[in-house]
Amino acid sequence: MTKKVADVLLRKGSHITTVTTNTTVLEALRIMADQNIGSVMVLEDGHYLGIVTERDYSRKVVLLGKSSTDTKVTEIMSSDLPRVTPNDTIDYCMQLMSDKNIRYLPVFDDNQVTGILSINDVVKETILSQQETISQLKDYLHSSL
Repeated sequence: MTKKVADVLLRKGSHITTVTTNTTVLEALRIMADQNIGSVMVLEDGHYLGIVTERDYSRKVVLLGKSSTDTKVTEIMSSDLPRVTPNDTIDYCMQLMSDKNIRYLPVFDDNQVTGILSINDVVKETILSQQETISQLKDYLHSSL
Protein backbone atom coordinates (compact mmCIF):
# COMPACT_ATOMS: atom_id res chain seq x y z
CA MET A 1 0.00 0.00 0.00
CA THR A 2 1.34 3.42 -0.96
CA LYS A 3 1.83 5.64 2.06
CA LYS A 4 0.64 9.21 1.83
CA VAL A 5 1.38 12.45 3.68
CA ALA A 6 -1.95 12.04 5.51
CA ASP A 7 -0.67 8.73 7.00
CA VAL A 8 2.41 10.46 8.43
CA LEU A 9 0.40 13.33 9.88
CA LEU A 10 -1.98 10.83 11.47
CA ARG A 11 0.93 8.99 13.09
CA LYS A 12 2.97 11.98 14.25
CA GLY A 13 0.16 14.48 14.69
CA SER A 14 -0.35 17.64 12.72
CA HIS A 15 0.79 20.10 15.38
CA ILE A 16 2.55 23.07 13.83
CA THR A 17 4.84 25.35 15.81
CA THR A 18 4.43 28.89 14.54
CA VAL A 19 5.94 32.32 15.01
CA THR A 20 4.89 35.73 13.69
CA THR A 21 6.76 38.16 11.46
CA ASN A 22 7.85 40.16 14.53
CA THR A 23 9.66 37.18 16.09
CA THR A 24 13.43 37.52 16.32
CA VAL A 25 15.68 34.74 15.10
CA LEU A 26 16.88 34.22 18.69
CA GLU A 27 13.30 33.71 19.93
CA ALA A 28 12.63 31.24 17.09
CA LEU A 29 15.83 29.33 17.96
CA ARG A 30 14.76 29.13 21.63
CA ILE A 31 11.38 27.72 20.61
CA MET A 32 13.08 25.13 18.37
CA ALA A 33 15.47 24.15 21.16
CA ASP A 34 12.68 23.90 23.77
CA GLN A 35 10.59 21.66 21.51
CA ASN A 36 13.55 19.77 20.03
CA ILE A 37 12.51 20.62 16.46
CA GLY A 38 14.44 21.98 13.50
CA SER A 39 11.94 24.44 12.05
CA VAL A 40 9.06 26.81 12.80
CA MET A 41 6.44 28.16 10.43
CA VAL A 42 6.01 31.89 10.01
CA LEU A 43 2.33 32.87 9.97
CA GLU A 44 0.65 36.25 9.99
CA ASP A 45 -3.10 36.44 10.70
CA GLY A 46 -3.28 32.68 10.10
CA HIS A 47 -1.68 32.96 6.66
CA TYR A 48 1.45 30.95 5.86
CA LEU A 49 4.45 33.06 4.86
CA GLY A 50 7.37 30.64 5.14
CA ILE A 51 9.49 28.35 7.28
CA VAL A 52 12.56 29.17 9.36
CA THR A 53 14.99 26.30 9.80
CA GLU A 54 18.27 25.75 11.59
CA ARG A 55 19.86 25.74 8.15
CA ASP A 56 18.39 29.21 7.43
CA TYR A 57 19.95 30.40 10.69
CA SER A 58 23.40 29.01 9.99
CA ARG A 59 23.54 30.21 6.39
CA LYS A 60 21.72 33.53 6.59
CA VAL A 61 22.64 34.79 10.05
CA VAL A 62 25.88 33.20 11.25
CA LEU A 63 27.70 33.15 7.91
CA LEU A 64 26.59 36.70 7.05
CA GLY A 65 27.59 38.05 10.46
CA LYS A 66 24.07 39.18 11.38
CA SER A 67 22.75 39.39 14.93
CA SER A 68 20.14 36.84 15.98
CA THR A 69 18.69 39.33 18.47
CA ASP A 70 18.18 42.07 15.85
CA THR A 71 17.21 39.94 12.86
CA LYS A 72 13.53 39.07 12.31
CA VAL A 73 12.49 35.63 11.05
CA THR A 74 11.04 37.19 7.89
CA GLU A 75 14.56 38.22 6.84
CA ILE A 76 15.83 34.64 6.77
CA MET A 77 12.76 32.42 6.25
CA SER A 78 12.38 30.13 3.25
CA SER A 79 9.20 31.17 1.46
CA ASP A 80 9.70 29.29 -1.80
CA LEU A 81 9.48 25.69 -0.54
CA PRO A 82 7.25 23.42 -2.63
CA ARG A 83 3.90 22.62 -1.05
CA VAL A 84 2.50 19.14 -0.68
CA THR A 85 -1.00 17.91 0.12
CA PRO A 86 -2.26 15.12 2.39
CA ASN A 87 -2.89 13.01 -0.76
CA ASP A 88 0.71 13.19 -2.02
CA THR A 89 2.75 10.00 -1.63
CA ILE A 90 5.77 9.68 0.62
CA ASP A 91 7.80 8.57 -2.42
CA TYR A 92 6.88 11.83 -4.18
CA CYS A 93 7.91 13.85 -1.10
CA MET A 94 11.23 12.02 -0.85
CA GLN A 95 11.93 12.69 -4.53
CA LEU A 96 11.01 16.37 -4.11
CA MET A 97 13.26 16.76 -1.06
CA SER A 98 16.11 14.99 -2.79
CA ASP A 99 15.81 16.94 -6.07
CA LYS A 100 15.60 20.33 -4.34
CA ASN A 101 17.99 19.47 -1.47
CA ILE A 102 15.47 20.52 1.20
CA ARG A 103 14.52 19.00 4.54
CA TYR A 104 11.01 20.34 5.13
CA LEU A 105 7.78 20.54 3.18
CA PRO A 106 4.71 22.52 4.25
CA VAL A 107 1.49 20.52 3.94
CA PHE A 108 -1.56 22.33 2.58
CA ASP A 109 -5.18 21.28 2.36
CA ASP A 110 -6.74 23.69 -0.13
CA ASN A 111 -5.05 26.96 0.82
CA GLN A 112 -4.75 26.22 4.54
CA VAL A 113 -1.49 24.98 6.06
CA THR A 114 -2.23 21.76 7.95
CA GLY A 115 1.17 20.36 8.84
CA ILE A 116 4.84 20.04 8.12
CA LEU A 117 6.76 17.07 6.79
CA SER A 118 10.46 16.67 7.60
CA ILE A 119 13.03 14.44 5.95
CA ASN A 120 13.06 12.53 9.23
CA ASP A 121 9.31 11.84 8.90
CA VAL A 122 9.80 10.59 5.35
CA VAL A 123 12.69 8.29 6.30
CA LYS A 124 10.78 6.89 9.31
CA GLU A 125 7.71 6.18 7.18
CA THR A 126 9.84 4.48 4.51
CA ILE A 127 11.50 2.25 7.13
CA LEU A 128 8.10 1.37 8.66
CA SER A 129 6.76 0.46 5.21
CA GLN A 130 9.76 -1.75 4.51
CA GLN A 131 9.35 -3.49 7.89
CA GLU A 132 5.67 -4.15 7.09
CA THR A 133 6.63 -5.61 3.70
CA ILE A 134 9.26 -7.86 5.31
CA SER A 135 6.76 -9.01 7.92
CA GLN A 136 4.17 -9.81 5.25
CA LEU A 137 6.73 -11.74 3.20
CA LYS A 138 7.76 -13.75 6.28
CA ASP A 139 4.11 -14.56 7.02
CA TYR A 140 3.59 -15.60 3.44
CA LEU A 141 6.67 -17.83 3.44
CA HIS A 142 5.68 -19.48 6.75
CA SER A 143 2.15 -20.12 5.56
CA SER A 144 3.35 -21.82 2.38
CA LEU A 145 5.66 -24.27 4.17
